[in-house]
Amino acid sequence: MSVLPQSLLTVLQYLIPGLGITVSVTLIALTIGLVIGTVMAVLRIYGGRFLSPVAAVYSIVVRAVPVVVIIFILFFVISELVDLSPFLSGAIALGFASGAYQSEIFRGAILSVPPGQMIAARAIGMSRFTAIRSIILPQAVRLAIPAWSNEFTLVLKDSTLVYVIGVPELLRRAQWVSARTLEPFLAFGTAAAFYIVFTLLASRLLGTLERRYKIFM
Repeated sequence: MSVLPQSLLTVLQYLIPGLGITVSVTLIALTIGLVIGTVMAVLRIYGGRFLSPVAAVYSIVVRAVPVVVIIFILFFVISELVDLSPFLSGAIALGFASGAYQSEIFRGAILSVPPGQMIAARAIGMSRFTAIRSIILPQAVRLAIPAWSNEFTLVLKDSTLVYVIGVPELLRRAQWVSARTLEPFLAFGTAAAFYIVFTLLASRLLGTLERRYKIFM
């Protein structure tokens, strides 16, 4: 076996476990961010003069703080009170940060739904909560898909930041195998290829969802 295939095999043996961790961190963070972002967007618009400012402050403050700082706070401070592994600390921190950006995505999507639909829903006897849940949010989610696909890419790239607390994700393992094989271009180039392929697959899937569920105003 030639030198290049042997080195590539070594790189892949190191990187594939890290790829699984990267995907897991990304999906957990996006799910947490989706829940937080949706709730905060609804509160921002329908929360009244008490809850709406709280949601606005959350969005502004969290987006102003570097994600790595949030990771450090959760890992070194919060985990002292609640037993969290580095993996969970990193994933939750990324989700908390993503929630601020997703709140803006869903806020814009909710505001894009014609206001007459809320008026019509209330006119036929729906409560505000039921109208938001059954009429507004289903349309807002569909309208948010294009912007949300961009957030997916950002969270995938931000997942590299969890290496600072020792999580052996894709980039961390690329550093390890680079030091072992003394071939940094091969190690980091292969890692970059994984990121590109994963991003393209996700973009294709979300693009299909966008076309299928597109709303024509």
